[in-house]
Amino acid sequence: MALVRTLLRVISYLFHAALTLFLLAISGLTLSSGPGTLNLKMLPWTGDTLIFVLFFGSLFGLLSLILALSGRMPFLFFLWSLAVAVVLVKGYVFSGYGFRPGEVTTAGYVLLGSLVSLAGAWPPPKRPRY
Repeated sequence: MALVRTLLRVISYLFHAALTLFLLAISGLTLSSGPGTLNLKMLPWTGDTLIFVLFFGSLFGLLSLILALSGRMPFLFFLWSLAVAVVLVKGYVFSGYGFRPGEVTTAGYVLLGSLVSLAGAWPPPKRPRY
């Protein structure tokens, strides 16, 4: 059981590291190229709000990842993972988002990755101090 928990935790760390760095790069490039040039229809924000939510959200995700890796505040990383899973499920499943050919598979992999990462982000049990 400990091996499965460790494997899920590693997958969660890798998934969210890739996600936060990707979102940070996209939002940083969009901030530098001008307003209103980013369009992600599966997310509830648009325009400048979308860019700033992605930028500061990815910074928060990166900070929570670093804190979880260092053993401090793993619950914060769980909250970040939960927020990502909720936004993705809401955006892809419950928003009426229209998929282009081949996009359903990619969205399915991202959703599956976020849900597996959510399971791996569950805070580890506290160890008793002797």
